[in-house]
Amino acid sequence: MKALELDGVNAYYGKAHILHDLSLSLDEGELVALLGRNGAGKSTTLHSVMGFASVRGGSIRLFEQEATRFGATRVVGLGVGFVPEGRRVFSNLTVLENLMVPIDKPGPWNIAHIFKLFPRLEERKASKGGQLSGGEQEMLSISRALLLNPRLLLLDEPSQGLAPLVVRELFDVIDSVRKQGTSILLIEQNVRAALRLADRAYVLDTGRLTYSGTVAELKADEARLRQLAGVVNEERKKH
Repeated sequence: MKALELDGVNAYYGKAHILHDLSLSLDEGELVALLGRNGAGKSTTLHSVMGFASVRGGSIRLFEQEATRFGATRVVGLGVGFVPEGRRVFSNLTVLENLMVPIDKPGPWNIAHIFKLFPRLEERKASKGGQLSGGEQEMLSISRALLLNPRLLLLDEPSQGLAPLVVRELFDVIDSVRKQGTSILLIEQNVRAALRLADRAYVLDTGRLTYSGTVAELKADEARLRQLAGVVNEERKKH
């Protein structure tokens, strides 16, 4: 079964036309990387699935159900978890209080399971969200999405701004989540880290698909890889 299908999607923010006839798909159990430079339309793709962007053409299907006009509540109800860019945790709530915010949904993910996945969060469970490091906040953001027991997880730049050691730990966790059966669509500027996990990859440029294929094929395209890696390096230089 397809976890996600976008067919000819055109998405807008106001009058700005961001996605142009975008088609992509994700099978159940797959981890697919969505790559491209800043402003390519990657986040808009996730926002379109979640109902945050205006889709004025094409269709979005979730688990083979038409969901183009669904709002975020209905999308989550179908089994989609979303981890937005920027680690939006509740800074004035403790870690444990943050984890108690999601509505309970039946499934394997509960707070005890989260603490096994992220022992650091158990150690910091009485700390306020605003007192956590960037890596800990990302762990907390992912954990809140997992507590919804999603069938499909949308991750937007989970490694952004994190130290290399934390990034490796985070990607080990993402791989573990996928191995437990969750489908994952991953947006990531750390191209090589993403490709180590992904089954397939898409590349976007100015809202248009420029590559669709296996990870092996993309790794063999050195020119494209250097261009994508160069985007990351330039962004790091700015910070």
